[in-house]
Amino acid sequence: IADLLQGEVRLGGFRIENQRRLGLFGLEVDAPAVLPMVERVTFAEVWVEGTLAGLRAGRVERLTLSGMDARLTIEPMLGLETGDAHIIRNAGGIVTEDALRSLIISHHLLGTREFAVINHTDCGMLTFTDEQLRQRLEQESGTASTVPAAFHTFTDLRANVRNQIARIRSHPWVPDEIPVRGFVYDVKTGRLEEVVARPSRP
Repeated sequence: IADLLQGEVRLGGFRIENQRRLGLFGLEVDAPAVLPMVERVTFAEVWVEGTLAGLRAGRVERLTLSGMDARLTIEPMLGLETGDAHIIRNAGGIVTEDALRSLIISHHLLGTREFAVINHTDCGMLTFTDEQLRQRLEQESGTASTVPAAFHTFTDLRANVRNQIARIRSHPWVPDEIPVRGFVYDVKTGRLEEVVARPSRP
């Protein structure tokens, strides 16, 4: 989906060392390695078109749900450009009620036709439990709260991706024909591993 990228690109203060990139929604999922630059560039220097008029015309057809880790630079990681996809991010890449709200709006009102869930290695959500965090917050604040009802921690990265795919596919307002794929991004190698999902509902 994305053309092969040659040479070196600067994006948001980072240098992207280029590998073959056909993007998440193509046949290959090799991602670029993103390295900090000593000489940082500004957003205005990178934003060549300069205005929203420079965005690609036509309907956005892709949506990704990913974690909020700062090491994930979603568009360059997937071989996409600004305007190519709707991007939802939260702690753990979880299909929460609010993520479903955005996903349903994205498809039914804005026309997206492909969904992807992306988790990543070295995820902080693997390092604590809901109960541990809730106890810590109650001790530090001196008060309890029912919101949020859950922090959605998990112990198995790939199982979590499969669970999120299942949550999307099981919603009655997500059509069966919508592709929903899952991936784990390796923060050390910059590569994406596709996670085989459980069979969809009959």
